[in-house]
Amino acid sequence: MKFTTESDIGRKRMVNEDRVAFLEHPDRFKLAILADGMGGHNAGDVASEMAIEEMKSNFLNMDIKNLETKETQRQWMLEAIQSVNEKIYNHSLSHESCKGMGTTLIAMLIDDSDCLIGHVGDSRVYYFTSDTVTLITRDHSYVNFLVEYGEISEEEAAHHPQKNFIVKSLGTESTIEPDFYELVLEPETNVLICSDGLSNKLSTDEMAAILTLPLSIDEKGKKLVQLANDSGGEDNISVILLSNDEEV
Repeated sequence: MKFTTESDIGRKRMVNEDRVAFLEHPDRFKLAILADGMGGHNAGDVASEMAIEEMKSNFLNMDIKNLETKETQRQWMLEAIQSVNEKIYNHSLSHESCKGMGTTLIAMLIDDSDCLIGHVGDSRVYYFTSDTVTLITRDHSYVNFLVEYGEISEEEAAHHPQKNFIVKSLGTESTIEPDFYELVLEPETNVLICSDGLSNKLSTDEMAAILTLPLSIDEKGKKLVQLANDSGGEDNISVILLSNDEEV
């Protein structure tokens, strides 16, 4: 498996509130993490930085003997995310400048080709095969809630004035219940983890077109960010790209 990470401030923002990381545990597992500090809130960059650093600490200090089954892996992920949420929430209460801060979170635990995804917010995970694109995660957003209940169409959601209103985020409440997804990485596939600075600007067809170019995985990551910037770059743009294609 090959990977690349990118995080760009974009063309309109003064601060990059996104954070990304890809970690490899000495004993087997890998962990991809993306956090998008909540725009419009105080210290979104503090929240996303805390999320990444706390998840890193949890991952690197874990005992892999406790992760031998999918059930124990899920339990570790749940406890790690809940611990991070508590620390961000308590920090916001004790620091006036950080009051109300929050962040999205994608954490993907990789065990060979098996992936467990913990998700909070509206950052996304896409899975690309040679001929299909699947959005793995479901946005924790007001607009997605309306779509799921049939109040508006997906086309209407794309231009809804409240499309960026998140209904669940890390650190804004004392407790959190993340969503979980499982994914098996087949040969010749790609996984794209991204903040909404990318997914709001690129269609899945545009993403897929870049992933099929004869470029290195690092070049593909930079190309995705470049296209989002070329399309306006109003938000921070972050990407973790994983490839199971040996030819990349």
